Amino acid sequence: MTTTLDLDPVQEAARIAAQNDAFRCSILGDTSGAGAPLGQFVMTRGVAALGPDAQLELTRRVAAFDGFNADSDPQGWHEMGVIEFDGTTVWFKVDLYDTDYTYGSPEPSDPLQTRRVLTLLLPSEY
Repeated sequence: MTTTLDLDPVQEAARIAAQNDAFRCSILGDTSGAGAPLGQFVMTRGVAALGPDAQLELTRRVAAFDGFNADSDPQGWHEMGVIEFDGTTVWFKVDLYDTDYTYGSPEPSDPLQTRRVLTLLLPSEY
């Protein structure tokens, strides 16, 4: 059996990307993401100020996002994306924490040791 410690960097990146994708898809409550890793979805005050309709549309776009490439996703983790919405640039970022949300995950590719926080934010808030 291969443990997460035995993975080469390419395999580890693919595993983390798949978990991040599953988590992103689960933010809309999609039941097909029932096996998605655990985590939280938050947005900044700037995104909240855009209003509930914008928040819902941005959440849908984050869940469906597939614009990852080597330039925007150099580690291959599918952890950050950029969305244009009504003339406003919005970012999303997935951070990987330990199970107490205190420190970085000790083993990012292991969902039992990792909790995700997906933040929706404006670039000016970074």
